Amino acid sequence: MSEAPLPSATVVLLRDSHALELLLLQRAPHSDGRPGPWVFPGGKVDAADRIGLEGEGESDDHRGAALRAAVRETREEAGLAIAARELVPISRWITPEIAPRRFDTWFFLSAIASEGRVQVDGSEIVDHRWTEPSAALDAHHGGEIRLAPPTFVTVTWLAGHARAEEALRKLGAADTLTFRPRICRVEGGACMLYPGDAGYERGDPEAAGPRHRLWALPDYCYERSGA
Repeated sequence: MSEAPLPSATVVLLRDSHALELLLLQRAPHSDGRPGPWVFPGGKVDAADRIGLEGEGESDDHRGAALRAAVRETREEAGLAIAARELVPISRWITPEIAPRRFDTWFFLSAIASEGRVQVDGSEIVDHRWTEPSAALDAHHGGEIRLAPPTFVTVTWLAGHARAEEALRKLGAADTLTFRPRICRVEGGACMLYPGDAGYERGDPEAAGPRHRLWALPDYCYERSGA
């Protein structure tokens, strides 16, 4: 039986430079020497993040604890101070039951001043970069960096915006989507179906109708009808 997903938080930090930029952190190398993935700041909810939230309701408790975790993890991983009131929820990602470790992660969006200085610990996080969303996607496609599917999808959303204020306004006004990926094996790789895809309920990538999916063949291609 699959374990319950661990409550977690992720922070997508934006800044305005010559163009919109987002912050990516590189995690430490894998035990086999492979470079670590590039991610947004974030991590699991700690017990301290839950203090005083009991009784608000399960959903509110989870989101409130995730907000606290988002602030704490951004400080610990990137050395940046942000305020919970400035975090805008944009999505929620729940790891499929087949995964050995599962997470229930709120993704929050926020903007900081361009002069904010990033400080990584050099242990869990070994590098960082401010990059335009389109440049991050190009680096992923070119094999320079590796983005996990939730990061890739979020960066793709941001590639359509010119400034931080625009991204915050438009993504903040949109429905907060919950992603429960259904992974289907296909020739050459996998297709990850998301709620809203015509094939989601049956796990059928060939189903006719609206699309909301990520192809991993092995490079990524995100499809979302009407977006």
